[in-house]
Amino acid sequence: MQIPVQVTFRHMEASPALEARIRERAAELERFHPNLTSCRVVVEQDHSHHHQGNLYHVHADLTLPGHELVAGRASPKHQAYEDAHVAVRDAFDSLRRQLEDLARRERHDVKQHEAPPHGRISTLIPAEDRGTITTPDGREIYFHRHSVVNADYDRLEVGMEVRFAEEMGERGPQASSVHLIGKHHIKG
Repeated sequence: MQIPVQVTFRHMEASPALEARIRERAAELERFHPNLTSCRVVVEQDHSHHHQGNLYHVHADLTLPGHELVAGRASPKHQAYEDAHVAVRDAFDSLRRQLEDLARRERHDVKQHEAPPHGRISTLIPAEDRGTITTPDGREIYFHRHSVVNADYDRLEVGMEVRFAEEMGERGPQASSVHLIGKHHIKG
């Protein structure tokens, strides 16, 4: 960490044991990202809920080049936060998850969702309740009337764009769950 960890206690006595745990958890974060700049942690005791006991709020702010990550409990009245150590643990667990996500994005190690196969209707044979779809890479995919979602086979025209799920059929590649897309979009 370029700047030493800053720990502030509000409305409570400073706790050397809690401060040591905060510094330990902050040091652990450096394993997840090498360029941490600073870490500021505020531990606050809320005295306004005497019937529940004193609740602790932990706000942690972590900075690194181009990013600021913040952790704190959205519901400060959560019963588990009658223990300051539990509140610190959860705040640092949240920062760790955020750092792991950031590191994955920076490595471009994020799941890419493939677009479903698509193409244009190239032939329709209404007498046989079938047709073919030509994909952008030139493959011909067979489909049957019953594969068209919402039973819209009769509305199809050559040239319409569709998306589909592909499977292997008796005659080779076959489209199932054919959905119209484009200007004639039908929700599927």
